[in-house]
Formats: sequence, C-alpha cells, structure tokens
Amino acid sequence: MSKRVLAIDLGASSGRGIVGSYDGEKITLEEVHRFSNDPLQIGGSFYWDTLRLLHEIKTAILKCAGNGGIDTVGIDTWGVDYGYIDKSGALISVPYHYRDERTLPEMERVYSKVPYAELYGKTGIESMSFNTVFQMSADLSNRPWIVENADKMLLTPDLLGYFLTDKMACEYTIGSTTALMDAESRTFSKDIMDKLGIPDRLFAPVVMPGSVLGKLADTVDEETGNTGAVVVNVPSHDTSSAVLSVPAEEKDFLFISSGTWSLMGTENECPIINETSEKYSFTNEGGVDGKINVMKNIMGLWLIQESRRQWKREGKEYSFNELEAMAKDAEMLKYIIDPDDASFNKAGNLPKRIADFCEKTGQGRPETVGEIMRCIYESLCLKYRFTAEKLEELCSKNYSSINIVGGGTKEKLLCQYVADCTGKKVSAGPVEATAIGNISMQLIAAGEFADVMEARSAIRKSFDVENYVPSAENKDKWDAAYAKFCEILG
Repeated sequence: MSKRVLAIDLGASSGRGIVGSYDGEKITLEEVHRFSNDPLQIGGSFYWDTLRLLHEIKTAILKCAGNGGIDTVGIDTWGVDYGYIDKSGALISVPYHYRDERTLPEMERVYSKVPYAELYGKTGIESMSFNTVFQMSADLSNRPWIVENADKMLLTPDLLGYFLTDKMACEYTIGSTTALMDAESRTFSKDIMDKLGIPDRLFAPVVMPGSVLGKLADTVDEETGNTGAVVVNVPSHDTSSAVLSVPAEEKDFLFISSGTWSLMGTENECPIINETSEKYSFTNEGGVDGKINVMKNIMGLWLIQESRRQWKREGKEYSFNELEAMAKDAEMLKYIIDPDDASFNKAGNLPKRIADFCEKTGQGRPETVGEIMRCIYESLCLKYRFTAEKLEELCSKNYSSINIVGGGTKEKLLCQYVADCTGKKVSAGPVEATAIGNISMQLIAAGEFADVMEARSAIRKSFDVENYVPSAENKDKWDAAYAKFCEILG
C-alpha cells in the first residue's frame, strides 16, 4: 500500500491539511481540513494565535485517523517568526506577527553593530524590517527578561513540530530566513550573534529537509486518534516547498512562486553574494537537495487583490474574470509602474496610488478599471523580465523558460503576457504548489521517490501544466516599454 502523508500548509490568512499519496504513477491530493488563521491585536501589538493553530493541526490529524490514517506529517509556514521555550519546555510568550511594528527602530540599531554590507555578505538575505534578526534585536531592547529566561527559540514550523513531538530542531530552509545563518556554512553565525548580543544557546540543531523530527508524542497521538504518525522535516519555509513542486525537466530553470507576493528566482548550487546581488536586493534562501534559492521578492497579486477591495468599497464588485476581460480590452502598454514602489505596500486606495505614480512619472492618469488592471499586469511582466535578466547575469546562464507555480497560474492573461514580454516559454502549474512540495518531500523520506528529480517527474504526470509560447507580434512594443520601465526604475 502507498504511504498516506499529511501536509499542514499554513499561510498568513488561512491553513489547510491535505493528504497526499502516490500509486506508482500519480500523486493524488485530498483536502481534509481548512481553517482561518486570524492574528490577534493585543495592547497595540500584533501576534499569531499559535495555540489555536496547534488545535487546528491536531484536528486535521484526528480527521485523518477516522479516514484511512496517515503515516507522516509535514508542516510548512511563512518565514522569520518564532516563539521562545523555557527550560521546563513551555512557551514563554505569544509569538509576534511579522507585521508588528516593534522592529522598525531596530534596523538602525543592528546596523550600528553589524553594518548592512557585513550582514548581507555573511547571510545573503535581503534587508527587510521583519527579518528575525531585527525581531530578536527588538526582544533584547524591549523585553530582555524573555531572552534571559528562554532555553530555545523555535521558528514557527519548528515550534509547531515541537508541540507535536516534544523534539526540537531547526529545519534548514526556515532557518535561512532569519538573516542570522551563514549562507556558506549553512549554520547560524556565532560571529553575528555575538556582536548583537544574541545567545547562541537559543538555536536548536540545524537539520535538512527529508529528515525525521520524531513520532507524535504519546499524549498527542492519543488525542488525535492513535495514528502513530511521524513528523518529517519538510522544506518548512513555504517558498522552498513551492519550488520543490516546480515540474521542470531541465536542471536549470527560472521559477515564479506566484501569489500575493511573487518570489522569482532559480536554484543554484551555492549562494550568490556580490555587489550586483546586493544592489538589486536578491536573497539567498535554503532550498532542497542542498540547493540555494537565489531569488527576489516582487509585489505580486496583492496589487490586484487590494485594487479589487478598493473598488468593492466604492460599491463596484468585480470578479477576477471580469477584471481580466477589462484589462484585455484596454490599450496596450499605455501606463507603467514599478510594482515594488513603497507607495503600494500598504492597504488602501491602490488604484489612486497607481494613477498618482503614472502622473508623477509623466504618463498621465489611468482612469478606467481596465486601464488600471492592464497597467498592473504589464508592469508585473516588465519586472519579471528585469529580474530574469539580472538572474542570468548573476548565474552566467541563459534560461529558455519560466515555471510559474501557485495561485497566479489561474491568471491566464498574465501568464501569456509574461511569455510575450520576456520572450521565454512559460509553464504554469501546479496551483497547489506549496502543499505538493510538502507532500513530495514526505514521499521522498518514505522511499516512494528516490530523489527530487523523480518527485518532479511524478508531479508532471499528476497535475495540469499549461504552456504559453511567446508571440512575436508585439515584440517591438514590449521592448520599447521595457526601456521606459528601466528608466522609471532609475
């Protein structure tokens, strides 16, 4: 009988439990539990409701117990966030949400002790205010007694795994998001921690994806139906699980994990840390099979999602299909924005901010919904082209195709525009990328697949992938728009 494995896939607003199995030809998925993830505002601070998430995970396991059982469990989540465990094994305080603003003053404090060039040069991680390094600096500044009384700091998936098994470890891909890990040695940097006053005793041993964390603790197993399941360390950073799901046949490929954010990059044998990668804010995060995901965070479908919410606030509710149709009818490449401009980061009236950006850059103002939508689609494509060119420069390679995985694969017009703009073939799918990557690593650990390449071969056979071929019809227009886009970027 094939193994049955449970992927716990936690996102910033929701989570789900999905059972996967492999019959020797195809991977099949069955969603067994879905739940919301509702952060908490308490006393002006922003937290995760971590213990409720644990309850939902246990509920997913219990549902599996009554429906064929499971052999293993794997957990993937967002990066950077964590909780402290004291010497008795208890959680000390509620884990903060990465959007909590306590970290904003910490960047200057950290860089006064470890200059950005040194921190980036060691870790290869893009500077973002919510990185773990800044969060832990805030702890030392604002509540040092927590750090003093902590025995371990566990990142979110490791924390939840500990609650299930009573075993502590730091899975490599999630550890790499902290900006505290040496990208070359793939261990936490004692040098950086010493300079910042972060005790190195807080960090659990680093383990690789595919290793076993441990069996469900007896009390947990009894509570969840006595499945006897084992928790496997999957690529627990959700981006790394999504990259594992890329059904590429070739060894070298570009990927876009497309959702609220677009994570665009490539797998590389080693980190790429130099002046160019620093200038263009490329990050080096842990991947599977000993690889490094060299990639860039790009504003993604957030631009569409938040614009749609604004139109709804104004009493105009559009389906995504309607928005796509209006974009298709609008004039081509009339308006261009930098999707990563800081003005687009926060919720609010994004269509107005987009129009303001266009006016400020001498393009006039897009007025219709279709013009705004077309501007978003095409600007994302231009940013992907820019990022692809920089990746080719960094890696000294030419890539003939781009693999898009995740929710953005449903945006068919966008996928075609990516192909037209970049001149590269686009393969779009699978949609459930993160869960599939999580499941695939569990199946590798169970011996169902020999390695990542065999898993990717099964993914190609199991899930729909749609191919988009670049059209040469508007190549001159795309090239002219790209030159204008580069001017806007400066």
